[in-house]
Amino acid sequence: MEDFNHKTVFVLDHTQYFGISGDNTFQLEFVNSKGIESVVPVSKSLWTTSVETAAEYCRIVWDLFPTGKYIRFIVSDANAHIVNTWAPVTQNLTHVMNAMAMVGTPPPLPHSAEFTVIHGLRAAVEALAEQTEQQKEKRAKGVKVMNRARVICITSARDDSSMKSLEEIFYTVVTQQNFQTTQGASEFIKIDQCHLVVINLHPSGLDSMVTNRPLRDLNGTVKAEVHSVKARDFGNKLTHLILPHYDLASTTVTGIPMKEEQNASSSANYDVEIFHSRKSHSIICRNEQELPTSIKENAEYETVTLKWCTPRGVGAAELQPCLAQYRITPVDVTSRPSSCLINFLLNGRSVLLEMPRETGGKITSHMLSAHGGEIFIHTLHTSRSCLEDLPSVLESNSGKVTDYRINDFASIIHNFKLIPLKQYPDRLPDRNLMRLRAKFCKTTKYFPLTAGSTIVYNVRQFLEPMLTMIGKEEISDDEILKCQQIIYNLIAFEARQEPLTLPIGHHKLKGTKKDEQYRLLWAELIHILQIGPQSSNHKKLLTFIKNENVSEVSKDSKRLNTQVTNSPMSPPGSSDSTASKKKAQHSLLSSGNRSLYEIQVAADRALSRKRLDFAGRLCTPLGKIAKLYPNLKLDSVYTDQDAPQFSP
Repeated sequence: MEDFNHKTVFVLDHTQYFGISGDNTFQLEFVNSKGIESVVPVSKSLWTTSVETAAEYCRIVWDLFPTGKYIRFIVSDANAHIVNTWAPVTQNLTHVMNAMAMVGTPPPLPHSAEFTVIHGLRAAVEALAEQTEQQKEKRAKGVKVMNRARVICITSARDDSSMKSLEEIFYTVVTQQNFQTTQGASEFIKIDQCHLVVINLHPSGLDSMVTNRPLRDLNGTVKAEVHSVKARDFGNKLTHLILPHYDLASTTVTGIPMKEEQNASSSANYDVEIFHSRKSHSIICRNEQELPTSIKENAEYETVTLKWCTPRGVGAAELQPCLAQYRITPVDVTSRPSSCLINFLLNGRSVLLEMPRETGGKITSHMLSAHGGEIFIHTLHTSRSCLEDLPSVLESNSGKVTDYRINDFASIIHNFKLIPLKQYPDRLPDRNLMRLRAKFCKTTKYFPLTAGSTIVYNVRQFLEPMLTMIGKEEISDDEILKCQQIIYNLIAFEARQEPLTLPIGHHKLKGTKKDEQYRLLWAELIHILQIGPQSSNHKKLLTFIKNENVSEVSKDSKRLNTQVTNSPMSPPGSSDSTASKKKAQHSLLSSGNRSLYEIQVAADRALSRKRLDFAGRLCTPLGKIAKLYPNLKLDSVYTDQDAPQFSP
């Protein structure tokens, strides 16, 4: 909605209703001659609340945009009273507040139909058709000007139907004004688009029958929205609306050390909220950084919280490389912390602002500094500065990568080098460029960036010149024979279980089984042929790899594994270990109603059958005791009865 902020018109309701109290009381302290303080409650009228809040809206806009943003005031009662014009000399708060003082509070007269806000809306539409100084300059140069504007009407309506009729009247007036502009003199300009913001202001102690309505399009020219606000919340509401109106953002500077006003020996930390352009936050583009945001208390908008850092001077040695700078203005300009911060910066000091980093620690993201009597917020470089050396190609966001295929990438660039050609009538412009672009896209459809993410391009000594041949648009019959011979050689390597030569140190497949390496090699080679040129010989080579060679390799590898397993040098029971395990699991699962002891005994017996029994038991008849060391010659002291005996 920032396109509508070149011209803004405030229409203030000056009818009798706005002379009543807004039920928003505050305390005033008076000290009499005897030194006794007395507290008196004071309540502002709806008129005073609307004038003060609208003036604060203007202060923020004119602080941030000294030129180019025009605001006019129109007071409506029995007639429309023009407070200021589009002339730059009337675009200041001094002129506006002096005119408001002359208007005064609404008179306590009985209600009359002549007192209405419609007079102010009609005058506002006529003001929008007038040209500002910038619009006059552009039209004098022949530049087409889009007249977009905004009208903020502060009034009080009975219910939603009254508010709807007010919107319809405004739309009708805009249509009539555009018709008169097309038929009238050239000093007026047509209203292309208008944004109507109607604020229904009512006392804090009363409920309103008017409901909030979001922005909606009445037609192609007028957009309208309705806000129903109590008097005590009107300041926060208009402050919230100014952010999207002028594309502003809020920043809260926390942790500002400041001495206490009543006790100069002690200090405390305070917070100050400032407004500035939203681009100061959005220009930080690094992914790992997110500005800390929170909803402000008693408000509807978010504010970015940045911590005060040690102040520094503004000398040449302290200059920081920054991305952009924007004017700032405090939200509460009358508070003591805001006044101290502004005076501190105007005295030639600068303040660095810190934000937390996701990976831990803090980083300096912004700086507050004054230039020529105006205070700016500077968005600092949070990454590598343009004054530093260029980063290496090996550096990335996730760390240093040392296995980029730089030589292969340089070879592709060399192969696709362009030479300018003369333009001929029979040659379409950029025809060769489009052809080369299509070929380049096809060639780089599969291009692993690192050597650790590919196998084919790491074993070129086995695959060349086949890799070069399959990249051509056409393959001859002789080249097909060469490619088939290379495939046969690979099959022989796989049958002999020869390992592939992969880069040492950073390849993720280093140490993987040979069968897995060859499987990935064939899969990657098939993928390259599938996405590459699709000539008849390319398809023939792809079919040759799929249907004949890869299947034969898998059969040979299985046959070789079977022969090795059943060799005489294999340990006993290794060939049928898997089958015996499955059989034992099946016997345990099919145990029926046997007890746990019976199951354990059966499992021990099944396990004991796989081991060779003691030789003494095998040689001793059943029922007799086997002797240990039967051929050992014993002394006379020992007898056969003293020898150790084992029962079967």
